[in-house]
Amino acid sequence: MEEKNTIQKNSYEYWNKAFGLLPRNEIITDDWLDSFAKEIEECQTPIIDLGCGDGNNTLYLLKKGKKVIPCDLTENAVRQMQLNFPEIERTEQFDMLEGLPFEDDFTDMVIADLCLHYFTEEDTLHILEDIKRILKPGGILFARVNSVRDTNHGAGEGLEVERHLFLTKDNRYKRFFDKEDIELFFRAWDILYLGEETMDRYKEEKVLWRIAARRGKTE
Repeated sequence: MEEKNTIQKNSYEYWNKAFGLLPRNEIITDDWLDSFAKEIEECQTPIIDLGCGDGNNTLYLLKKGKKVIPCDLTENAVRQMQLNFPEIERTEQFDMLEGLPFEDDFTDMVIADLCLHYFTEEDTLHILEDIKRILKPGGILFARVNSVRDTNHGAGEGLEVERHLFLTKDNRYKRFFDKEDIELFFRAWDILYLGEETMDRYKEEKVLWRIAARRGKTE
């Protein structure tokens, strides 16, 4: 438990330094959600943006006229959301390992962009179950996670503590997924879309998996 807490502390400190300095006019969005435009347009509940970071997806959704609740592990990221997006009514700062601060069946849509690949298998499954809990029956999770082919961003580097989960040089967890991993972690979901793609939002090309998964309507 002490080792786990240390890893989470290191992760918090790393990301808290990474966020909090970017003004709204410098936030870069990409088009990964464009193919889900119909589902986003039809969503009538506030959309949960987990691991909002600099606010890339929050900005995208606001431009679509949607209500968004940006959420992040770090104080600086959440403060940045409040400063850059004064029109937002609610933000949340929390560690996903400690549970999502939303009631059951809260929303029809959750975005989890590049924030689900920092945990052990047990914790990842627990987080996905908690996301399912806050989704209404038939609700959708849109997510992106690291691919095992993402060598520009550390795939295969460090001590492998679980299959495809590595301990980085600065003592943080970082997971990379292949198709088998996706099918394992999302076995309790209805997968609507799964594709391995590239993203050019960073200085170096990133390889990732894009996922759309639905909570079953009968759960």
